[in-house]
Amino acid sequence: MVARQPIPFPAFVLGFLRLIRVQNLMIVVLTQFMARIFLIGPEPQGSPANLLQILTDPTIWLLSFSTVCIAAAGYIINDYFDIKIDLVNKPQRVVIGRYLKRRVAIGTHQLLNIVGCLIGLYLSRWVFVIDVVSVSLLWFYSAKFKRQPLIGNVVISLLTALSFIVLAVYYRQNAQMLLIYALFSFGISLIREIIKDMQDIRGDARFGCQTLPIVWGLRRTKYLLYVLIGSFIATLFLIADSLNNQRLTIIFALLLLPLAFFTYRLVLADTRRDFGYLSTLCKLIMLMGVMSMIWA
Repeated sequence: MVARQPIPFPAFVLGFLRLIRVQNLMIVVLTQFMARIFLIGPEPQGSPANLLQILTDPTIWLLSFSTVCIAAAGYIINDYFDIKIDLVNKPQRVVIGRYLKRRVAIGTHQLLNIVGCLIGLYLSRWVFVIDVVSVSLLWFYSAKFKRQPLIGNVVISLLTALSFIVLAVYYRQNAQMLLIYALFSFGISLIREIIKDMQDIRGDARFGCQTLPIVWGLRRTKYLLYVLIGSFIATLFLIADSLNNQRLTIIFALLLLPLAFFTYRLVLADTRRDFGYLSTLCKLIMLMGVMSMIWA
């Protein structure tokens, strides 16, 4: 029997960073800091927001670090449950079992959850409640909901929106704007999660998952996406109109261009590569939405 060769430390670090999706975590941090600067803005006393003061405020760092810990733990537990499926869908990206032992992965997941929740408890009992709900949803999503039609997509999209909602709960200032962007992130994430299921249909079907594309087929799932995209756009414009916010209306109008292009490519999409492109395009639209906070 040949002894297993130890993994070089640089390879282990790169594998772990890939496991926790470090690039996605950086986007979460950027999103929360931008929301704190551009959406929450002035202090409750009415003094102008000071950029340096915000960046040196330990509160936003702790809040963001708590969110990142729980999100990283979610990525770990998701990959932990999906090792066999990922070996079919994306074998080159499998980390657990290759760079990280299963027991180490589950231990790291638990540690990150504890740290994230304890920081939330230190900040506010309501932040702690949101953290506990997020941890629970991430576990049930990875263990069960992900393999069921639509409910898994809704859960993970709600968790994406919580990165804005937790700011609204803690700061309770300009909450309307935060909730609008929470709705935006929910809508784009829901569309992207369904697209990812269409991309991974082969591996999911092999292991008995009942995702929407497997239950309905690709064509009917596309019809649902058309309805979701139309409803998403209409809802955003109705909210902007109800708030009488002309800037938001202009921002959403500009976002119609990439959404229209996305819909056009969705009509033509038929292969795994096509759906992978659409998933990346969803990320780009999400990033454009985040950057629009500067002008909102």
